[in-house]
Amino acid sequence: MSAHQYDEGHTVAGWTGVGIATVGTSVLGLGVCTVSGALIAVGLAITVLSALVTWALHLAGWGKPPGRRPRGEWGMRVRDTSARGGHPGCVGCRMAGRGGPRTRVVGAGTAVTAEPVSMEPVG
Repeated sequence: MSAHQYDEGHTVAGWTGVGIATVGTSVLGLGVCTVSGALIAVGLAITVLSALVTWALHLAGWGKPPGRRPRGEWGMRVRDTSARGGHPGCVGCRMAGRGGPRTRVVGAGTAVTAEPVSMEPVG
């Protein structure tokens, strides 16, 4: 029996992002302690880079969709084959122009697809 009973979201994208962000915040903290504007700027740049790398890896299929995955996809080395088309309800996929129509959850978990908005002026 596996030690993990739940999908904990361990992904290559997640762990890579955490590693880079740890370095970035460490450099940022060192900059604050030494009152060095250059180190603070470098730390902030590394931290922003961590978000971009995580996003790129997610879009390349090394992340996971929102919510629980099937048990067979819980492993770290399993690529997400649905990433190319985008994940419904995923902000990162939506920012990249993927994921189809926007959905929102209302009430007791009922998903509602938003209607397309007309760009015509209201007269």
